[in-house]
Amino acid sequence: MLLAVDVGNTNIVIGVFSKSQLITSWRLATDSRRSADEYGILVEQMFRHEGIDPSDIDDVIISTVVPSLLFALQHMCYKYLHVSPLVVETGVKTGLKIKCDDPRQIGSDRIVNAVAAHHKYKNPLIVIDFGTATTFCAITEDGDYLGGTIAPGIKISAKALFEQTAKLPHVDLEVPGNMICKNTIEGMQSGLVYGHMGLTEYIVEGMKKELVENYGKDYDTIKVIATGGLAPMVEDGVKCIDVIEKRLTLDGLVLIYEKNKSQRKKRN
Repeated sequence: MLLAVDVGNTNIVIGVFSKSQLITSWRLATDSRRSADEYGILVEQMFRHEGIDPSDIDDVIISTVVPSLLFALQHMCYKYLHVSPLVVETGVKTGLKIKCDDPRQIGSDRIVNAVAAHHKYKNPLIVIDFGTATTFCAITEDGDYLGGTIAPGIKISAKALFEQTAKLPHVDLEVPGNMICKNTIEGMQSGLVYGHMGLTEYIVEGMKKELVENYGKDYDTIKVIATGGLAPMVEDGVKCIDVIEKRLTLDGLVLIYEKNKSQRKKRN
């Protein structure tokens, strides 16, 4: 079995795969204060709940945008699973050609999502990840990763409004139903959610135009793939998203592992 770990700024998503088929998955809060032992015990408890023996894990792949957590997770893999994990970083085979100024600056989560989307669709693509940050990535049908745009996520924007203003409260993220709102909470919700919908439409349209004008792509062949926990909320108010892929990052990790497994050492 393969353990795939995607470490985001807000959540850690863990999936167990058998022959590329997802067996089960979990979501943990990202906490850089946790030690390797704490993560090891959490993973063992989740395995026990699903009836999985840790010795059944043959290998581990990790993608992280939180560098401070990498050592703890690597040490957890050594101690509790007896595996030296494959880390998605520069030098790992992805099948993509990175056409950016400095490939080392591209978050591994963006690359992993692009790998999965390219493998599944083969079209010119715009991949949106509605996470802590909202990222937009452009990929050609030939697997050229062209770059993209990074914007504050909805939750970051909500936190900034609460922390940087004297009178605005913390609000739950809900679609209020109106833009002319009768109270502060709904007014904030409207600005946060509808504002992000407008941002999404504007950036996608701009990226499509650039794909056509600068890269010779056919506008009608460009597909827009979205992932991330808030994707369904945004999708309800936009016309530009073609498909939501909830498992995009985990699927991308499995694909990257398959490209690199021949160079991996066997489990101790």
